[in-house]
Amino acid sequence: MLSERGYSPREIAEKTSLDVAYINGILMLLRQGEERLIAAVEKGWLPIKVATEIARANDSEVQQAMVEAYETGVLKGDQLIRIRRLIDRRKAMGKRYGQQHHSERMTTPQKLLNAYQAEVRRQRVMIKKADINEQRLLIMVTALRQLLADDYFCTLLRTEDIQDMPKPLADRIHGEMS
Repeated sequence: MLSERGYSPREIAEKTSLDVAYINGILMLLRQGEERLIAAVEKGWLPIKVATEIARANDSEVQQAMVEAYETGVLKGDQLIRIRRLIDRRKAMGKRYGQQHHSERMTTPQKLLNAYQAEVRRQRVMIKKADINEQRLLIMVTALRQLLADDYFCTLLRTEDIQDMPKPLADRIHGEMS
């Protein structure tokens, strides 16, 4: 509202006691209709710099920005997962909350068929990813079983004071051995 009334970002920053860079970022997101990104910034789990980069970038640039943010420590693991979900929702449902495209309603059989086929493709990709992750987990479990059977490795773990591992992994290692 202050921007619409003619106040500059610097004046808005002085009135609200916020940083000028933050104000510029929020104004840019508002102009582009990025309600989802603004909400994430306001909740405190998405840095304004990352939000503005996402808003300006295409899909491949967003991926690169996320990698850079993770590598530089701007984003941690949990934040990265949240942002990935946000980007997916933004892509699927639009930049605004409750955004409905009347022209995109499924009123014809062809549109319904296209939506069905897209969902089938999405689920096939999800199944392939699950299979790959299951294979990776099996490799990890097998490797850990072999390592835990090695007395030298167990001695090293004790020396380094590593006494435990995640319970689901331990259950899988020990449960499948019996």
